[in-house]
Amino acid sequence: MWFPENLNSICPPNNTLKPKMKDTYLRRIADNIKTAVIAVNGNAKVTFANRAFKTLFCGAERGKLGAVTACAGDIKSCGTGNCARGCPLLGAFEDAFLSNTEVSRRIFQRVSSGGTAHEVSYSLTVTPLGGGLCMGEVDDAFELEISRELQTAKSIQQRLLPAGKWAGGKKYSYMYIPCREIGGDLPEVYTRGDSAYGVIADVSGKGISAGMLTAFVKAAYDKTAESPAQALFKLSAKFRELNLDERNYITLAAVRIDKDAVTYSMAGHNVPILLKTKSGITRIMLNSPPVSNWFENPAYFDDTIPYEKGDILVLLTDGVTECRNGRGEMFGADGAIKTLSTSRTADDFIKNLEHSLKNFCNNLNDDITAIAFDL
Repeated sequence: MWFPENLNSICPPNNTLKPKMKDTYLRRIADNIKTAVIAVNGNAKVTFANRAFKTLFCGAERGKLGAVTACAGDIKSCGTGNCARGCPLLGAFEDAFLSNTEVSRRIFQRVSSGGTAHEVSYSLTVTPLGGGLCMGEVDDAFELEISRELQTAKSIQQRLLPAGKWAGGKKYSYMYIPCREIGGDLPEVYTRGDSAYGVIADVSGKGISAGMLTAFVKAAYDKTAESPAQALFKLSAKFRELNLDERNYITLAAVRIDKDAVTYSMAGHNVPILLKTKSGITRIMLNSPPVSNWFENPAYFDDTIPYEKGDILVLLTDGVTECRNGRGEMFGADGAIKTLSTSRTADDFIKNLEHSLKNFCNNLNDDITAIAFDL
């Protein structure tokens, strides 16, 4: 960004503006520049931040550099002590002050937004202005804005997750580990009448588009439907109204847990429902199409399986079964069954599964989601 060596050169003649008016005039110019700009003194205090900068760092406070950029560190000690050591943002300004030359850095910073801390990255160019000031210019504000929006979307998606531990008199536990900021899996648990309902959805793709589809499932899934198959049929009809291309689809497994039986249905879900009983573990599958535009009138069916008190019911996405180790081997349904066989409760299973996957998986390439019910 161009910045004049002599600020007076862009002001009206000296005899037409008083010093305070001149300062206001220059600030107005800076505020109308689209590039995000701050001025920082040698004590790490921001003396000016233009409108574009304040827009990028929403809720930024006046004062120390850390406060203005919404740093997630110790704001009070910004510029001193341990907080200053290794700080890439502060380091860029210090280097510019010491060398009296322009410094450009790629900044990776942990910032606070909406009560949560997250990572952002942006390019920063620091230019000495003289008089004990340096100007910082954010070069790729759009990237920072996208990063901030993704974190907001992540926070919203987290709020869509089940809030309680009980549904229809049944205790449940779940895990949800997205492989990106926004996940493409959705666990849902709710009560209707005296029954507990569980739904696990896995949408095509990853990132923003997947997050939009999971939000669609959350909003469009009919919780008033009497049976899982009815809910899947209604969801499929609403999905076709979106008129998306064939690359977009949703797989689901849905259950209704009554007093002594589980009614279940599936939509293209290739991961079995697991039921642990005293006699062993049963894999439950139904051959049915995913929610998509592939078929004009897809059919979904319910089936029922009895259970006894003390049994455990598990729903999984393929992020669990297709997780791979360093040798390329998959965790598989067998890995989930082995974990379930040594678990006494739903909560035990979720904790054991998370531990097993962390020890087994080399890289997380898909969202990992599981729901378990104590029957």
